[in-house]
Amino acid sequence: MKNQSSDFGSSLWRFFSSLKLTIFLLIGLAVVSIIGTIIPQGNPPPVEYLQTISQAKYELYSKLGFFNMYHSWWFVLLLYLLTMNLVACSLRRLPHDWKLLREKEPTLDERKEKSLANVQTWKVSQSAADLKKSAAEILGRGLATPEVTKVNDEYHLFAEKGRYSRLGVYILHFSIIIVFIGAMIGSFFGFKGFAQIPEGDSVTTASTTTGKVIDLGFAVKCESFSLTLYDTGAPKEYRSVLSVIENGKTVIDKRPVIVNSPLTYRGITFYQSSYSQDGNPSFHFTVRDRATGTETRLSATGNQPLALPGGETLTVLGYAPDVGSIYPGFSGPAVQVQVQGNGPAAEPFALMQKYPGFNAEKSGVNAISFAGVDQKWRTGLQVTKDPGVWVVWVGCFMLVSGIFISFFLSHRRIWVRIGGGRIVVAGSASKNQAAFRTSFDDIVDQLKKI
Repeated sequence: MKNQSSDFGSSLWRFFSSLKLTIFLLIGLAVVSIIGTIIPQGNPPPVEYLQTISQAKYELYSKLGFFNMYHSWWFVLLLYLLTMNLVACSLRRLPHDWKLLREKEPTLDERKEKSLANVQTWKVSQSAADLKKSAAEILGRGLATPEVTKVNDEYHLFAEKGRYSRLGVYILHFSIIIVFIGAMIGSFFGFKGFAQIPEGDSVTTASTTTGKVIDLGFAVKCESFSLTLYDTGAPKEYRSVLSVIENGKTVIDKRPVIVNSPLTYRGITFYQSSYSQDGNPSFHFTVRDRATGTETRLSATGNQPLALPGGETLTVLGYAPDVGSIYPGFSGPAVQVQVQGNGPAAEPFALMQKYPGFNAEKSGVNAISFAGVDQKWRTGLQVTKDPGVWVVWVGCFMLVSGIFISFFLSHRRIWVRIGGGRIVVAGSASKNQAAFRTSFDDIVDQLKKI
């Protein structure tokens, strides 16, 4: 029974410290990350996406957690398994590497000579004492200042460089675990929500995708919102001017926020995410009676009919912030209106703010010009708090360092034994054998010339 338990424990240990498990988990994480990229994340997902899938697919995806994949139990399980695998691989390899770090082998005996792949031997006529000094200088230039040991009548020179580069793989493993820990801290102690603020108003809470209301602990006020469009009418830039008020005191005053330029206060970050109209716009018109020349300033709210002097009514049918895409050669705001008198309604026509005379002849008994629009906006902000972000950054820095050490540095060792009328040179490197072979041959060529 004891042997069976021991065999099971050994099998379990080999399983978790297996490189095959590492590769399998990394491929699995890559595949599910692709799923998380293709399927929009959010609970509930965007309405536009729901319209493209069937009810059966929606229920299946919901059960599998595809709409909140990075917080699903099976994705977290994959991260935990990878963490355990990295720890097991490190513990399995650590004793051997630690022995190489702690124990030096300054002498080159026949056993070690036979175990190394890079070995050169040749006969010499000079004395060992004379050769030792020159060999030490060559090793010092080519690798590192050697440690000299005399055994009987032979001199052993040992030089090494990059001993601690063997720790690169452990830094790499540990950094991945640190990144996972940072991500878990953000997942459990942070949040991602959304807030909508009308111009001139403020909010003290944000709502998550699950409907949970988060108390911010301070107020965020939208001082103003501005929208800039391309000639095609597509949004070019939308900007919110925000203020942060805490305990009745303004701590951040009128800070502009645009896409990729967020506002952060007390660990909570506000990103410009969307915008929408807040209520109906007010369209302003200057109406001049053609007969008397009397001018009147009138305003229409939304598409509600506006009574004009002389018994006519004006209805706004549409609005364009920049008319250039509709009427090439023109620019600026414009409205499409329809004027109706006692008879049948006239054909709709456009009025442009920058060109008061445009279509003036179509406005009936009144000469009408468009004087502008007042539109209040509602800014949409993504609100996030991630207390684990600095842990993730530390892990990323360690990750880059570990990759550099693991791939570009190696533990290189060279032994030189002088005595008995010959020189034996042997060397080894923990990685990048081709580059080490080149430097090893260069040192051997210099030693042969002394």
